Amino acid sequence: MEQYNILGRTGEGAHGIVFKAKHIETGETVALKKVALRRLEDGIPNQALREIKALQEIKDNEHVVKLKDVFPHGTGFVLVFDFMLSDLSEVIRNSQRPLTPAQVKSYMMMLLKGMAFLHHNNVMHRDLKPANLLISSSGHLKIADFGLARLFSEQGERLYSHQVATRAVGCIFGELLNSSPLFPGENDIEQLCCVLRVLGTPTQDSWPVRHTLVFPSLQGTRSQTPPLPPGRPPSDPRAAFRGS
Repeated sequence: MEQYNILGRTGEGAHGIVFKAKHIETGETVALKKVALRRLEDGIPNQALREIKALQEIKDNEHVVKLKDVFPHGTGFVLVFDFMLSDLSEVIRNSQRPLTPAQVKSYMMMLLKGMAFLHHNNVMHRDLKPANLLISSSGHLKIADFGLARLFSEQGERLYSHQVATRAVGCIFGELLNSSPLFPGENDIEQLCCVLRVLGTPTQDSWPVRHTLVFPSLQGTRSQTPPLPPGRPPSDPRAAFRGS
């Protein structure tokens, strides 16, 4: 940390505190995400490992935040990112400056370009939301926060498809247009009810494979889900990745 001057605290997430800082030698302004290990024996949090791994797997892209460095600090470690002034959720909440149609188109274009790049590099973000889309002072958008990201391939045990991201992008588009969330549930069940209230209960025609879905039971076996009744809503982090 001695190579940076801390300029202030900008935010706090589930696994770290984010600071604005300036590199002493280069003068570059960056964001430092300081992750503390609560217990050394637990090691690095899985979400931090996923974020590092996903960002190390991809090349530089103008619409994806860049991981510039990662180094140990005290009982934790620090991730160094591009510094961005705010995020899309703050832009949407700014009622004094509502978004114009041109701005909505521009943000959606940058988001879609970033997602296309990630999918081309076999990275599934899995946590797309306005708060994870950072905005620079010039209005440039970059996708950030890869704590839930997964690397996927057609040979993998679990297949992730682009539909996961397509739905999230559609919800972000709706929020940009309405200045409010498209499905404003406070938890998973409430959000599901919001979706069913707008789109209706899935039918055999709209979701042909729904009756084939299976889930693990409490005993560890797999059981088939019954059809829905109609009309009812239902250490050194760099060492861990050395050579990757």
